[in-house]
Amino acid sequence: MTDFAATRAQFHIPEDVIYLDGNSLGPLPRTAEARVAAAVREEWGEMLIGGWNRAGWIEMPRILGDRIGTLIGAEPGSVVLGDTVSIKIYQALAAALEMRPDRRVVLSDRGNFPTDLYMAQGLIASLGRGHTLRMVAPEEVEAAIDEDVAVVLLTEVDYRTGRLHDMARLTARAQAAGALTIWDLAHSAGALPVDLAGAGADFAAGCTYKYLNAGPGAPAYIYVAPRHSDRALPALSGWFGHAAPFAFEPGYRPGVGIDRMRIGTPPVLQMAVVEAALGVWEGVSLADVRQRSIQLSDLFIAEVESRCPQLTLLTPRDPSRRGSQVSFGFSEGYAAIQALIARGVVGDFRAPDIMRFGITPLYIGEEELMRAALILQDVMENRLWDEPAYRFRAAVT
Repeated sequence: MTDFAATRAQFHIPEDVIYLDGNSLGPLPRTAEARVAAAVREEWGEMLIGGWNRAGWIEMPRILGDRIGTLIGAEPGSVVLGDTVSIKIYQALAAALEMRPDRRVVLSDRGNFPTDLYMAQGLIASLGRGHTLRMVAPEEVEAAIDEDVAVVLLTEVDYRTGRLHDMARLTARAQAAGALTIWDLAHSAGALPVDLAGAGADFAAGCTYKYLNAGPGAPAYIYVAPRHSDRALPALSGWFGHAAPFAFEPGYRPGVGIDRMRIGTPPVLQMAVVEAALGVWEGVSLADVRQRSIQLSDLFIAEVESRCPQLTLLTPRDPSRRGSQVSFGFSEGYAAIQALIARGVVGDFRAPDIMRFGITPLYIGEEELMRAALILQDVMENRLWDEPAYRFRAAVT
């Protein structure tokens, strides 16, 4: 059994803060500072450019990719780290469309994270081949998969409501229709068990700064199923994805397997944080995390609904249909979240009226959620949100 008291001790969380925003940015792992300091002093400082070989910087994207792969059910050698989710979605989509040249539809749902949709729109426009982006309601995706669809592009857990897609079912349906799948795992990796290989997924991408706790700006990763890895063409053909980067050939030759999805110089110092953050998962069972997440989410939903009738539950009540966040709708949701933050309960807001709370068992337990519900009740009952200062919209919500 996973010892969640031990995992809680591995994070720095400011005193008197109940942190319910790990679905947006995970807290600082305590080992990260020392790991980055060592990378700065002992590697960059002492080895200088020799760090690429002596400290193994050049291999880190693949090594860390494999470690992430164990958390998302990926085959060894099928995940590589680097760049951002937007770039990795672009790479996956460009490769998938090339593999389905006779089809012109990218299917997604209206709950998909906007950057995925934006990257699809930009790629479609630049290709100029008559592709279209078809968006349907999340519950209508399965019925919308037909023989015109080239790629089904979905985020497994809806960033707004926490609604969970059935990856295995939708992947099977897409492939039966001759389409490929791309899964965005930003809100599921580290939050619940993911089985890319078992589901037969074609491509996936995700970030490391949410439930994987690798810090702001932490690099993303891409998964390519081994059956596709030597066929998938990287639209962004950077020198680190070349078959022989230090041959400095004028023409591009894609690397072998997942290495071809590398692009430019990897962010070494940020990868040091990723390495430290992944250490938290040693001895942790994702099945235990999932079971605990369901228990805690059920508790929080029950407490908030009994205390705050002004709020509307947006997250599926059925645990099998949700990820690891709980969302409520409220017309003054932004101001209410600011009032909560001022009282030490950190959640976040998504337009137009969604109050989000990440349930992360690695560092959150019953006591914190009970206190958070009591503070939320005070904010709602006494209209503490109704102050001008809480209505000012900061750049990041």
